[in-house]
Amino acid sequence: MMSRSYTNLLDLAAGNFAALGPSGGGRRRSGSFGMKRMPRVMTVPGPLSDLDDDDDDEQAATSSVASDVPSSAVGERIIVVANQLPVVARRRPDGRGWVFSWDEDSLLLRLRDGVPDEMEVFFVGSLRADVPPAEQDEVSQTLIDGFRCAPVFLSPELNERFYHHFCKGYLWPLFHYMLPFAAQLSPTTEAAPSSDGGRFDRSAWEAYVLANKHFYEKVVEVINPEDDYIWVHDYHLMALPTFLRRRFNRLRIGFFLHSPFPSSEIYRTLPVREEVLRTLLNCDLIGFHTFDYARHFLSCCSRMLGLEYQSKRGYIGLEYFGRTVGIKIMPMGIHMGQLQSVLRLPEQEQKVAELRQRFEGKTVFLGVDDTDIFKGINLKLLAFETMLRMHPKWQGRAVLVQIANPPRGKGKELETIQAEIRVTCERINRDFGRTGYSPVVFIDRNVPSVERLAYYTIAECVVVTAVRDGMNLTPYEYIVCRQGIPGSESAPEVSGPKKSMLVVSEFIGCSPSLSGAIRVNPWNIETTAEALNEAISVSEQEKQLRHGKHYRYVSTHDVAYWSRSFVQDLERACKDHFRKPCWGIGLGFGFRVVALDPHFSKLNLDTIVMSYERAKSRAILLDYDGTLVPQASINKEPSAEIVSIINTLCSDSNNIVFIVSGRSRDSLGSMFASCPKLGLAAEHGYFLRWTRDEEWQTITRTPDFGWMQMAEPVMNLYTEATDGSYIETKETALVWHHQDADPGFGSSQAKEMLDHLESVLANEPVAVKSGQFIVEVKPQGVSKGLVAEKILTLMKEKGQQADFVLCIGDDRSDEDMFENIADVMKRNIVAPKTPLFACTVGQKPSKARFYLDDTFEVVNMLSSLADASDPDPIIELEDDLATSVSSIDISDEPPKFGNRRDEGS
Repeated sequence: MMSRSYTNLLDLAAGNFAALGPSGGGRRRSGSFGMKRMPRVMTVPGPLSDLDDDDDDEQAATSSVASDVPSSAVGERIIVVANQLPVVARRRPDGRGWVFSWDEDSLLLRLRDGVPDEMEVFFVGSLRADVPPAEQDEVSQTLIDGFRCAPVFLSPELNERFYHHFCKGYLWPLFHYMLPFAAQLSPTTEAAPSSDGGRFDRSAWEAYVLANKHFYEKVVEVINPEDDYIWVHDYHLMALPTFLRRRFNRLRIGFFLHSPFPSSEIYRTLPVREEVLRTLLNCDLIGFHTFDYARHFLSCCSRMLGLEYQSKRGYIGLEYFGRTVGIKIMPMGIHMGQLQSVLRLPEQEQKVAELRQRFEGKTVFLGVDDTDIFKGINLKLLAFETMLRMHPKWQGRAVLVQIANPPRGKGKELETIQAEIRVTCERINRDFGRTGYSPVVFIDRNVPSVERLAYYTIAECVVVTAVRDGMNLTPYEYIVCRQGIPGSESAPEVSGPKKSMLVVSEFIGCSPSLSGAIRVNPWNIETTAEALNEAISVSEQEKQLRHGKHYRYVSTHDVAYWSRSFVQDLERACKDHFRKPCWGIGLGFGFRVVALDPHFSKLNLDTIVMSYERAKSRAILLDYDGTLVPQASINKEPSAEIVSIINTLCSDSNNIVFIVSGRSRDSLGSMFASCPKLGLAAEHGYFLRWTRDEEWQTITRTPDFGWMQMAEPVMNLYTEATDGSYIETKETALVWHHQDADPGFGSSQAKEMLDHLESVLANEPVAVKSGQFIVEVKPQGVSKGLVAEKILTLMKEKGQQADFVLCIGDDRSDEDMFENIADVMKRNIVAPKTPLFACTVGQKPSKARFYLDDTFEVVNMLSSLADASDPDPIIELEDDLATSVSSIDISDEPPKFGNRRDEGS
């Protein structure tokens, strides 16, 4: 019996969204705006103009693709999708209806400043208010008309499991490096979700997927897929890109993660780790605050999905099924205008004067943090206490003002930390306080912007000791407030130079950008205490220099700069969207879009059979591993079916059939001993044999293999140092394999070995190349492309110029073969108008013009060609006899299986 979660993924894959569960508390709106219906994007290749909208079942399940809010007539539009809208909703005093206003503290609202003037910004998200179902249509209309916002309504039950249980209770702690060693649910209650890191709950994951589906439905209602960009924000909506990509293959999607991305050792504990990675890879651009977060994401893609990134001209990209997924590293900034407008308010200046009088003669440290388990407020208090003990001169002079915003989560660990904070504050004030002096001023309430900025203005030093935080903009706000507004009385030392000091945790996202700050490990209490003392003891000139450096950065890298940079990179990442044909493949969160060359198509069986039957001189070149037998197969021996098909093809006097492989000649000769008329090209074509009875030829003359004695010691050195690696020794080549080694270390060692070997063998007639989990050293001038050209040339010289060419392979070495046969007609090596069928195995970027999905389809196609062959009766009788004799097992030895040290393509 299938689990509920698994069937949900199948429902997602099939587009059966209604089966995922009921709508989240809001009634579906049906055509209330009377818009035109936009065309769908198919999951089959073809121009957009050919798309239809006749799928009534899909229409019923996902409402209309039409845009309730038409895009700007002037230019494009960007739809910003976040868990919460940048809107504040309040009930009217009489209880009739709602009053809405912009949330001035929301940075999502401020990102509009960086978007081009001709691009409209539209928001999709939920409201921080419980709107009854009867009022949801009216609220939606009001927000769309007045605020360009489309609200998503989730039922209280769904929101509890989606937000509090899975997002805050599981994902958020995990992304902040907190592993769920024990369940955090009360044993007496069935659902008491905690934000302290409970164990993975499959039903909560399903609620997360369902909530993301509701966001998807709202986007579908307002989107114009050909013109709009989608910008998804944060970990609450990581499943959304797959929903969108499945419906609109060419949609332009960006994603920005505002939290840390954990290292692979932490992330790999997530039971749905591959699903989350793959849904993020359905975006075109993925943004992170710091290189560390991006590096961790890339490491997870490498270790869990086998994807390697490339850096080109300053841009980082991941090749994912023909699409390049961009990686953006850009810390978010603050909104300078908003802060400066508050600093200009008369009440702000009045509050600054009040605080200066209150703390006259005191040196003020300031902390502004949300109350949660990762902000390190308790560590900050302990460090301040230690400083007062280690440096008694500050007793009676130093004050720590700690603003603790009310918690947004809940749980036992949070309650424990809150209790510890209270106890520590009381102890410090008891031990060091005196009449008129309290060392710690603890404010645990919502502090208005005017009051918060006033504290920034009078503080000598801001202290951030978070043990993990995605970004944290507190230091940026402090720097702007210390700079002040010219002509304002609230500016510190109005007539003199500005100064500020920062003590920040090295584990927060803004730390790398604040090079003048004193960085600390908040877990080291004594070191942090010394940093506090240093911050208020340095010279005034140094304080001024550090402040100036920080202010130059903060004032130029504001939120508008951040959003402008992201939108520009998103446009660049999507520039080829409508040029390449694409296919949607895969189930559930394994769904992805394959983007391929416009001339790339699946090999049509009827077409190739028709061309085969008309031809009089055919060349058939086949790779072995990954083409005739699966790469993952344990038994690498050819099956009886494959041997029979090959013998049938070889028995047709009009055919020349070759196996072109990286395997050794002994291996190929042994496996195909029962195919007397089959040609073999071993070790990528260095050795060539036209039939079983002929001698092996060499394609190039390389009398001296002395370079092997130089290369092998180097390879041995890396093999000994890299657990899981080994050397494959061939007659003409050496191959170092690292597929069983640690992915990161093996890749690093391969790059180092490549440089080392190129240096050692610089004057030798060899080529050093890297491939998929290999580094290979082989003679120059040896490739599958050259051997294919040689076979076709010899056929022409023998008067059998080919008028049909079929070439099939699956990996990088076969690309040389595809590239070479594309030019043979121009050089008159084959007959005019010869059909050339260069075919790769699997839908992936290739120089071949055709593809087949897997080895099963390859064998099936070859079988059809064999059925269309005209075998020579005598040759066929000889082949049958050879096959029957070779099938008799006269030894006592067990059957042979493929040797891992002789696996070439």
